[in-house]
Amino acid sequence: MLLNGYYGFSSVLFRFDHPQMAKEGMTQGEEVVLAEEIDHVRVITLNQPRKLNVISSRVVYLLAEYLERWEKDDKAQLVIIKGAGRAFSAGGDLKMFYDGKKSKDSCLEVVYRMYWLCYHIHTYKKVQVTLVNGISMGGGASLMVPMKFSVVTEKTVFATPEASIGFHTDCGFSYMLSHLPGWLGEYLALTGARLNGKELVAAGLATHFVSSEKLPELEKHLMSLKSGEENAVRSAIDEFAVEVQLDEESVLNKRAVIDECFSKDTVPDIIKSLECEASKDGNGWIGPVLKGLKRSSPTGLKMTLRSIREGRNQKLSECLRKEFRLTMNALRMVISEDVYEGIRAVTIDKDNSPKWDPPTLDKVEDHKIDLVFQPFQEDLELQIPEKEECRWSGKFESSPYPAMQTTNRTS
Repeated sequence: MLLNGYYGFSSVLFRFDHPQMAKEGMTQGEEVVLAEEIDHVRVITLNQPRKLNVISSRVVYLLAEYLERWEKDDKAQLVIIKGAGRAFSAGGDLKMFYDGKKSKDSCLEVVYRMYWLCYHIHTYKKVQVTLVNGISMGGGASLMVPMKFSVVTEKTVFATPEASIGFHTDCGFSYMLSHLPGWLGEYLALTGARLNGKELVAAGLATHFVSSEKLPELEKHLMSLKSGEENAVRSAIDEFAVEVQLDEESVLNKRAVIDECFSKDTVPDIIKSLECEASKDGNGWIGPVLKGLKRSSPTGLKMTLRSIREGRNQKLSECLRKEFRLTMNALRMVISEDVYEGIRAVTIDKDNSPKWDPPTLDKVEDHKIDLVFQPFQEDLELQIPEKEECRWSGKFESSPYPAMQTTNRTS
């Protein structure tokens, strides 16, 4: 989630006023999320183009409000999600998290709400289509990958580079990446490698590739459908989609080397394996990969690898609960301040010279990594409502956390 550098129809336009607006310095004329009801179609537009459609507290709150309402609305059959400007969404608001260091658990609410929302996006009952014509990274990509239909273009750029700044791959990506073929998930999570639209479809992280110039026409066509039935929507998108052919230099053509190296048990062993492969003909692409890994937070790398490996044997709900623990423990600096140092170096001071603590992989003790994976007290875990009869329960306001935050502010 921590990525953004700031990383013939009748229709109804909705807006919500929420206390978070004042907290985020917004005026009522600025809508971070636009929502429209157009016959049986519902359209969400992430609407902060100057901030690359950053995911803030208010964005998460509004997305959950709209999606719950529409799932319960029999008239709503198809939900389309898109981003304004040159980004779909570049992920979480780094500055918000950095500023939160000064106040205990100030970002707990947005983290809880986002991961709770991720579960509902994965398990949503209505057909969803995302139109992704630009940057889609970290938490932003969690609004793309799980959808029934995710449409990408030649302008789409995807990455999950959280490990490099002392964080971990979150928003359900410890589940999604760990279920990719071979060891591609470990490669993407540890290196933060970027994939383009064609590569996303080839890797199974998107369903369709459509030329960006045809995207408006596709959206218009989807909204003209007489129903939001899944096969009808698929057929409509298929009319615009083209079959992808990977470029010769695509990293997805290096799968044999990726599987050989990233199947190793530890980060140091992965690096050693890459160093060995780098000396072979045709493997010049490995040099920048190694450089990036060696510049990344040692703590972030170890947390991320363990999280992805555990994700291979976990359900989505288990992954999200685990990610909630990891995120809160990282923000609480239980074993390291690396996430704040990473944000400082990339976004605040922009010197790109983080001082990691511990500074090297061999100094990151396994028993300390164990600490951030330890379960919380049961009522303080992320509450995932897996039973259908209480599907939309487990919200932040129903947890003990609001009362705890009130106590902290008054004590």
